[in-house]
Formats: sequence, C-alpha cells, structure tokens
Amino acid sequence: MTGLTEADTCRKFILPKLINAGWDSEPHSFTEQRTFTDGRIIVSGGKIRRGKQKRADYLLRYTRDFPIAVVEAKANYKSAGDGLQQAKEYAQILGLNFAYATNGTEIIEIDFLTGKETKLGAFPRPSDLWNRQKASQGLTEEQTTRLLTASYLEAKRRPRYYQEIAINRVVQAIVQGKKRVLITMATGTGKTLVAFQICWKLWSSRWNRLGEYKRPKILYLADRSVLVDDPKDKTFTPFGEARHKIENGQFVKSREMYFALYQSLARDERRPGLYREFGTDFFDLIIVDECHRGSASDESNWREILEYFEPAHQLGMTATPLRQDNRDTYKYFGNPIYTYSLRDGIDDGFLAPYRVHRVVSTVDAAGWRPSKGELDRYGREIPDEEYHTKDFEKIVALRVRTEAIAKHLADFMKKTGDRLGKTLVFCVDQEHADEMRRALNNLNADLVKDYPDYVCRVTSDEGKIGRGHLSRFQELEKPTPVILTSSKLLTTGVDAPMVKNVALVRVVGSMTEFKQIIGRGTRVRDDYGKYYFNILDYTGSATRHFADPDFDGDPVWVKEETIDEKGETTEIEVVQPEKPSDSMEMETGIIDDQPRIADPPGEGYRRKFYVDDGSVEIAAQLVYELDADGKQLRVVKYTDYTADKVRNVYPTAAELRQKWANPVDRKEIIEGLAEKGIEFDELMRQTKQPEADPFDLLCHVAFNAPLRTRRERADRLRKDRKDFFDKYAPKAREVLEDLLNKYTEYGIAEFTLPDVLKGPPISDRGNVGEIIQLFGGPEILRDAVNELQQELYAA
Repeated sequence: MTGLTEADTCRKFILPKLINAGWDSEPHSFTEQRTFTDGRIIVSGGKIRRGKQKRADYLLRYTRDFPIAVVEAKANYKSAGDGLQQAKEYAQILGLNFAYATNGTEIIEIDFLTGKETKLGAFPRPSDLWNRQKASQGLTEEQTTRLLTASYLEAKRRPRYYQEIAINRVVQAIVQGKKRVLITMATGTGKTLVAFQICWKLWSSRWNRLGEYKRPKILYLADRSVLVDDPKDKTFTPFGEARHKIENGQFVKSREMYFALYQSLARDERRPGLYREFGTDFFDLIIVDECHRGSASDESNWREILEYFEPAHQLGMTATPLRQDNRDTYKYFGNPIYTYSLRDGIDDGFLAPYRVHRVVSTVDAAGWRPSKGELDRYGREIPDEEYHTKDFEKIVALRVRTEAIAKHLADFMKKTGDRLGKTLVFCVDQEHADEMRRALNNLNADLVKDYPDYVCRVTSDEGKIGRGHLSRFQELEKPTPVILTSSKLLTTGVDAPMVKNVALVRVVGSMTEFKQIIGRGTRVRDDYGKYYFNILDYTGSATRHFADPDFDGDPVWVKEETIDEKGETTEIEVVQPEKPSDSMEMETGIIDDQPRIADPPGEGYRRKFYVDDGSVEIAAQLVYELDADGKQLRVVKYTDYTADKVRNVYPTAAELRQKWANPVDRKEIIEGLAEKGIEFDELMRQTKQPEADPFDLLCHVAFNAPLRTRRERADRLRKDRKDFFDKYAPKAREVLEDLLNKYTEYGIAEFTLPDVLKGPPISDRGNVGEIIQLFGGPEILRDAVNELQQELYAA
C-alpha cells in the first residue's frame, strides 16, 4: 500500500468513491486534472516561457455550467491533510463553497459556508452539497431552475473559470431580486461574453422582473458605436431575430434584445430624449457596458436614462476598481459582486504582460522656453514662460519634439525587427495625431510605397474612413494599417489582440483612462506570436501610474531612455520612480483641454502656438522592476534585480555553492530563477561575460565575488584533482575529459545524462550502452558525472 503513487491512489481509491457518490450521473459530472489557468507569461530577454498552470485534481460540477467543489488528491502513503491548503486555495480562486483533501482513505471536507473542517468516510452526494448551498443562500426552487439553466455552448468559447463565476453570481443576484449589480473585470478578460451568457440564461429560462412566463426585454447600453455594434453583430448572434439596434430615432417594440448608444436615447438641445418613447417599465434588464464613463455621474444627463428605467434590473460592467474618478459608478451600482483584475489576468496567463520604455526628450526633461520676442509659425509672439510636458500640443506645439518622438518610435520598431507590429499612438488632439501620422509616414516611406495605408489617423474627424482603417487594423489577415494615431477615440472598445506597441505621447492623468489604454494591448494571440507588448511612454504617465499603490497590474520591466533627433539613446540609472503626490496630480492629472491663454477674438485664430524651429534630443534609459514581495515598483538594473532575488533565497555564497554543486538542487535553482524572469543568457549579455560560469556570475552580481570563466574552473579541476580522474579506467577518463571540454565550450547543460552521450565527440566512442560499460554500469557513470560537478564547484 505504501508504494502507491498519487495516480495509483486516484485510480484505485478516489475515483471509485466519487462514482459511488453519484458524481458521474447526469446532470452531475467531474473532471480529472482540470487545468484552469494558462500559466503566467514570463519574458526574459528575448525568450518567452509559461509559468506553472493551476490544475485541480478533480473539479466536481453539479451541472455542466455550475462547479460546486474541488478535490485535491495525495498519494496513499501521505496524510490527507497534506493537500488541505492546496484544496482551500483552489476553492477560493474558483469561487467554490466546498473543498476536499484526500489520500484515498481519509477525506477532509472544508465547508466555506460554515467555516468547519470535517473528516469523512465518503464523498457527499451532489444533491447533499447542492441542498446545503441552496439553503445557505436562500434560493427557492424557481430561482434554482433559472440559475441552473444551461449557458450557450460553443466549443471555441467555453467560459473560463472566472467568467463562469461572474455569470453565475450575476444571474443568481438578479433572480433573487437584486436591482443594481456591478462586476469589475479587466479589459481583455471577456466582459462581453459574460454579458451574453447572462442574457442567454435569463432569456432561455424566461425570467422577467414580474415573474411571468415570458422572455425578458433586455437593453445593452454603451457610449461608443463599436461597443454596441461588435456585441450585436458578433457575440450576440445566437439571439437571431430577437436583436434590434435603436438608432437614427428609429425603433420597434416587438423585439427582446435591444442595443443602443446613450447618445441615441438621451435628450439634447433639440430633442427631449428618445428613451421617453418607452414606458418606464418596458425593460426587465439593462446592461451598461463601460459604466464608469458618465452614466452613473450625478451631473450626467445619461443618468436620467438609468433613473427613468428604474423598475428594470441594472447590471454595470467596468474594467476599473474604485477610485476617486469613478466613485459615482460605485455609489450608484454598489460594490462589485465579482472582481477579476488586470493583475489576476496577467498572473493566470490570460492577459499579456508588458515592457515599459520610459522615453524622455530634452524638452520634457528640462522644459522649453522661447527666446525673447520669438514668433510662432503665424507671426504671433509666444508668451515668455517655461513650458513642460503638460503644455506641449495644448499651448505650444513643437514640431521638432513630434518628429523626434516619431523617429524614436520608428527606430524602435526597426530594432525589434517587427516593423509590421500593430501599434497605437495616443496623441494630445486630432491635429497632433495628424502631425504624428505625417512624421511616421515619412520616416517609413520605404514601406509606405508598398503599403499606402501603413500609417493612418483614426479620430472623429475621419468618420467612416477612420472606422474602415480601424476595422482593417483589427483583422489578423490584413497586414495594414500597421500604425494608428489617435487622441481619445481608441482608448476603449478596440478589440485588437495583435497590438504589440502602445505609445503614449500625451499625458494620461486619469488611472481609469490609463488602464483602458493599457487594455488595448493585453490580449494574448498565440497565432500572431503576440505574448507581451511594449508601452512607449513619452510623457511619464505610465511610470507615475505604476508607482500608484492602487495600480493592480505590474509590468515585466520599465526601461527609460533619452533620445535625440537622430534616435540615439544613452542608458542611465535611477533609484526610485516618483510616487504620485497632490502636486503631481494637479500637474499631470485630469487637466483642462483648454489652454491657459485666453483665445482673443478674431476669425481664424489658432489656440496653440506653433514652433517649427529648434532641436530636440532624446535623453535616458531605466529598468523598473518589482521588489522581492512583488509590491513596490522601483528602478533597477537587471543585474541588481538578479542579485536581490539570489540573496533573498541564499544569503551567502557558501549556501548557494552547496546547492549548486548538486545537479538536482541546481535544476531547482535555475527553474526558480526562470520563474522570476532571470535567464543566464540575458545575464551574460547584460554583464558582457559570455564565458563566465553561471554560478560565478550569480556570485559576482549577488556577493561581489571574483568572476571565473568556465575554462578556468575546468583547468583548476584537472590540475588540483588528478586523483579524481585516476579512479577510472583510461577510456572512462576520456569520456569525463570530453564532458569537461563540452562544459567549457557550452556550459552546465552538457552534464545532462543520457542526452550528452548521444552527441560528438562522446558518441564517437560508442553508443550509450557501450559508454556505460566503460564505467561498469549506469549507476557508476551517474555517480562519476555527479562527482565531477561537485568537484568542479568545490571552490
């Protein structure tokens, strides 16, 4: 019995007990080895790898769409309690009320409804668990039927675990009579799919607020066409003819799934408001997408719409947690019943992490001041003041700054080898977006010859033409447009999973807007080779927001560089990024779109001063990393980051050496460092030490120890430990010499058995079996190679 593995225990003991309890009978089911995350994407140098996935040994489902418990299994010779913490952790992540830890003989139940742990002889039956949960949450039979109504099943779009939680919690809240409901889910995590499944379950179960047996009337409300048209024409297509969009003052009242813009319903100076054409009790449910933008504000005339339809249940969906600039939303809808943050999405591997490049021009670093009596492009004297980042393109438009930034961005795309990588550039206003488009167009003229729409501006002025550019930008099959310049039009509602670069050329003071912009790049797209994206921050917006303790999604690293008009960069090191302060919020926060210089009367007056002369250089490079606790963002070099991570686990070089000499322990060290984004190839590149032994490299950066090359270690071993080699026959010694030579040339990977025996020059001495016989058996060979490594790192 003691020799049973975990797999044996599952097959012989746990599986029969689950079947005996009825978990394999319709509509109940269980899934073995249920992986529910993709594993965090880890970026190190130019390499991409996935972290560990979260996997439950068994996930028990009361119905196909309603998981209810998780089971963590341990081998029979272990205690059931060994799996207790893992079971509790997974149950909490999956939003379940029951968790079980078992070794096949003993079963421990964790009941989150009562807080009790109980030892059991058998698993509870599905009905037992459901009745306990139903009683605890006060569900009636009618409410239960609607809650357990099947979702729309589509193989390619099965809800992820967090989407299932959101769907079921919202449906339960609505069928139990909750009038206002809020969910907070990061951009890119599938709010639209969640909304669709909520609607489908309520529609299919014929729920409505009056309790009558008829399908509900649902209104899907947003403030931008793309946020309405895409759901209606894509995600919600299974509703068929039940769909209807209210637009151009036209509507019908015979449908069930309505879509509308606030603007098409709201009152204005010409109309009293189309929403008044409907009775206040016409809709059973209103879904408000991106509800943080205005609809819940006390002063907004859009708020009138929600208040007019007060009898309806109202679901708000937002990507931003509670902050000062969205308090009205939370005041109106209440606290979210479920939150899935940007950090959650990145940690689970469903969202792409990002690299941040902080790029500083000389005028952004030191400010710009006109010379005495200097005139702008239109012959107006520029007021003698010092202008800074917040003023550029609002009060003073410096053409040379725009051109320097465009040059840096174009060169950046060349250096990354991906000039066709989809890129969004956020500018101050439409005019600035056009200036940036022209500069980028001319800098990429060689590509524009073949792709006339390589760079396009997408702002409200373009109308249908701009929407056409955006539509092609979003299509995987269309190579162009590659770069879109905009001001605010693209901050939300742009589902473009291929976006690889997001450039900020305007100050983004609002955390809410900043997170919306970041969300443009967080989609992962394996078939496009998109696993992370770059944020090029030319205004300092990203750096300040990352330093905000309320920010919930941390970057892989942040790099700051200075640029000149030639695109040249110089690396510098800064100890700590600025923390947000009251004065900084005033300087870079939500700022008025109007210049502080009053517009004088006169036809044709331009509100900005335009400066076409002068020179601007680009100036500095920083790398921001999280500290050992993963909480504080600070600016460090890659080597300093590595040193911190090593010292956190191994306080002295001696402790590191002891572990490193053992091949098994060394593998754990390497894997542990890789999980933190530390790769030896990148460390060698950063330190410019390609010949160094990885152990010596770690000791050098962490403990300031002298560096040794792999050759020096090998030569010392040959000289000082001849007795080690003398223990083996001449042919076996030649194999050990070959191993040492391969290590000298290629590194520690060359000690991997039996693979290393299959390549030259060792393979020239015979096949694997023949080489083993040179040592007298596989165990002797393995011991010899292990001892060789221990002697190599003895000093």
